[in-house]
Amino acid sequence: MKTNLYLSIALTATILASCKAQQKTSETKITLKNTSEIAVPQKAITIKRSQLSVNDAGKVYPILIYKNDTIPAQLNDLDGDGKWDELFLVTDFAPNEKKIATLKWSAIDPKFPIKTSVRFGKREAKDLPVQPATEEVLMANQVHKALGFQKYQTDGPTWENDKVGFRHYLDGRNSKDVFGKKIPAITPEDVGINSKGAVEDNYHVMYDWGRDIFPVGSSAGLGGYALLIDNKINRLGILTTDAVNNVEKTTFKIVSEGPVNSVLSYHYQNWKAGGSDYQVQETTSIWPGMYGYKTTVAINGIKGKETFLAAISNINNKNPLKVIDAGDWVCLIQHDYLTYERTWILGTAILVPKKLYEGYIEAPKTGQLTDSYLAKLKVENNKEISYYAIAGWELSADKNFKDSTYFTNYVTTLAKQLSAKITVEVSNYK
Repeated sequence: MKTNLYLSIALTATILASCKAQQKTSETKITLKNTSEIAVPQKAITIKRSQLSVNDAGKVYPILIYKNDTIPAQLNDLDGDGKWDELFLVTDFAPNEKKIATLKWSAIDPKFPIKTSVRFGKREAKDLPVQPATEEVLMANQVHKALGFQKYQTDGPTWENDKVGFRHYLDGRNSKDVFGKKIPAITPEDVGINSKGAVEDNYHVMYDWGRDIFPVGSSAGLGGYALLIDNKINRLGILTTDAVNNVEKTTFKIVSEGPVNSVLSYHYQNWKAGGSDYQVQETTSIWPGMYGYKTTVAINGIKGKETFLAAISNINNKNPLKVIDAGDWVCLIQHDYLTYERTWILGTAILVPKKLYEGYIEAPKTGQLTDSYLAKLKVENNKEISYYAIAGWELSADKNFKDSTYFTNYVTTLAKQLSAKITVEVSNYK
């Protein structure tokens, strides 16, 4: 504990010295106020660039100082134009707490502890090694079955924080899977490839860090989605047995990867569903402290006959689904031996916006999308829908997830914390 304290003091002193050494450094006061009556740990906050006084001279790093300590923060370039768009930070709040922090700019990278990450690798032929990548374009005829080999490390990108990991099947299926983590450290970069650089399913065995724990099958996994059109479920994507995708062009990109936030982008061009073509923008975001991730989806082409379906796989679930209102959210919660061969207890949940919720349906046992509960949400053309996917494994850092009541309380408390409003006031000084 003393060593950590000394390191923290030394880091803060170094950063402060760097800030003072810079000429013409502007100073910004940022007042953050928790307007709720509850404590909100590790609250994610974004501040737009337009709100801040920015010195563009040279590459700079944001240093947010509160009571002689630094709040971990990073800059995100969301539109890919080479200029950052937002300051992203994560900090704790007591009930009704106000924090007045000072923002300065440093030429020295503060090297905050890495608590989020994205891993993505691909190969262009079966006999070529996997190479790290940050983006991909997949055409309808380039799916797994048509190619004859798996192109992607772990079937697509994985993202994680200090609590849990997930992966997206970019090979056309677009399902969401769960990696159970036993330790807070970021998982190795070579998960999903062997020593020769070839794609290998080596993550369904237990390692010190954990393993893939969640059976997906022909469901959309935990947090995938579909459209209900004329009482028919239309999956975004296909199954492994299909040779042609129902999405003409899929564009993936790692938007940001940093110590407190990682962001992934998917654009689906001409998704054919219910006799129409839809354009879909999906953004996935993860930050520390939460056993889950956030998805935001906007669909162009909505005509008013569609219902958005947010999915939670119910493979291996033998207990009733719980549906609980909490804050601004409706929580759909499962807790059972939801892992492979019902080996370990896993709690899963999706948190969907209460103002859009219209009940849920259960997917059929056969067809393109099966074995899922599907939350029905009102959808409007080009209007964003945001929701959360949560996974609590009994072997994770929080062993209490083994208990159903505990997991339910965790989910509903998290929903209330996500509903808590933090006001942001910015005062810039020269």
